[in-house]
Amino acid sequence: MNNRIEEEIIKKCGKENPFRVPESYFENFTQEMMDLLPEQTEQPLVLKVTLWERVKPLLYLAAMFAGMMLCVRYLVMGEKEENQEVPSAIFSETFSDQEIETIVNYTMMDDYALYQYLTDAE
Repeated sequence: MNNRIEEEIIKKCGKENPFRVPESYFENFTQEMMDLLPEQTEQPLVLKVTLWERVKPLLYLAAMFAGMMLCVRYLVMGEKEENQEVPSAIFSETFSDQEIETIVNYTMMDDYALYQYLTDAE
């Protein structure tokens, strides 16, 4: 059935390509196209970058880090205020010395970091 339809279409339209290119069209195509384009200046176009345009990304980056630092500091200070309600005496009375030593070993803090933490808590 499909063959019959194709044969009918070929009879009506034929096998010739209906699209044609004018004679010697591509022989002068390049020259004609170049004639239509505007003439170029010999000096290349140079864009000047101002100092502000160079510094602006760095300034934005610094502002972003400062904002992040303030957010982290606010969150950490808020946690410290909550932890100050619990006296350190309750902590030392609740756990034995051996349990405290085990907890300190699991925190993987060196002596200096532990000293700083304990002096900040009081």
